[in-house]
Amino acid sequence: MTIHLMKKLSKFLLASILALLAGAVIRRYKPRIVMVTGSVGKTSTKDAVAAVLATRFLVRKSEKSFNSEFGVPFTILGVENPWNNPFAWFSLLKQAVALLVLPNHYPNLLVLEVGADRPGDLARILRIATPGVVVITCLPDVPVHVEAYASPEAVRDEEFSPAYGLAPSAPLIISADDQYARERALRTPARVVLYGSTPDADVRVSGIDFYSEEGKVIGMQAQVVAGEEHGTLVVRGSVGMTQVFPGAAALAVARVFEIPLAEALKALEAYEPPPGRGRLLAGKNGAIIVDDSYNASPIAVEKALATLRTFPHALRRIAVLGDMLELGRYSVAEHSRIGELARTSADLVVAVGIRARAFAQAPGTAEVILFDNAHAAAIALATEIRSGDVILVKGSQSIRTERIVKALLENTADACRIVRQEKRWG
Repeated sequence: MTIHLMKKLSKFLLASILALLAGAVIRRYKPRIVMVTGSVGKTSTKDAVAAVLATRFLVRKSEKSFNSEFGVPFTILGVENPWNNPFAWFSLLKQAVALLVLPNHYPNLLVLEVGADRPGDLARILRIATPGVVVITCLPDVPVHVEAYASPEAVRDEEFSPAYGLAPSAPLIISADDQYARERALRTPARVVLYGSTPDADVRVSGIDFYSEEGKVIGMQAQVVAGEEHGTLVVRGSVGMTQVFPGAAALAVARVFEIPLAEALKALEAYEPPPGRGRLLAGKNGAIIVDDSYNASPIAVEKALATLRTFPHALRRIAVLGDMLELGRYSVAEHSRIGELARTSADLVVAVGIRARAFAQAPGTAEVILFDNAHAAAIALATEIRSGDVILVKGSQSIRTERIVKALLENTADACRIVRQEKRWG
């Protein structure tokens, strides 16, 4: 038996044991489950939803972006990822058994982020936990991980699949602006609740703009109307239209749980988007960094470039963009399309990776500088940025564009606010 096959078998066995234990815990404690799915924005939405529900319930949420057949059981069991530590795995098993045989003060509500890298991923998760409420963020034209599927339609079908597990009239919360989610919602018996910018949204946002204090951009804001209630949603620490919609989704969840809008908005004052999602950081020489380095898909890069293009009072707009991976046969066309958007949205485009070289051939007026990797880009940029620069940094996870963010920080202590700083990432 090859080493690769042995590793694959070990992973299968561990996943099966975790699924068995997590499912048993769900059956014993019967928590209500809010499941968050979609192609982009899941982690931000999960965090915002948990912030609102924590005002009324004992809530546990998925940590970071742990949304896989391993991450979801870890959340249900309330344990950290043991990684390759056999002693940590033994401790995990002891904690799981204790949950099943000893009295515990278990959360009455779980907010679970779920994601799919390969066909069947969500089916395996749904065998562990059945949602009582489903929140769907976005089902774009070209989703991330599409190279592992027959078509973009197949990805969208899988990402929407938790909705089919809902009981009749159970809440299905979807973006009113997403045609793919709306079309699929018609096939379910669920009670559909819409959030977004369209006039028919149950939670409608408008007037989305940058939020400033003392003349300094510190986040985003929008006006919100939910039935007869209205208020202002403020998201601090990150920028971009995409930072508003997780809050809007959370307000739709609040509406389902009969939490007044004012109370939900108050809860969201403590919400801060997770690292690597449009986070505002102070850069060297007075520059501003928009750290969007967690990951990259075409729609996410498109939205991030729109933020860079409209960022107020920027003297120079710099787009640092890494390869977008897992796009399969759509990779060439999408890199070309994003390259054109970048060269018309920024004054300077820094392309990192082999696929990003296509940016240099795309139409547009911005200069394009090419780097093979994040390390080389970080060294070059650290001496080039200056006051008035607004620097967007974004790329797929394995391109490690967070290393560029770290090199550009004014205060090295801010490194704790960047993604992938744990030892295992190196």
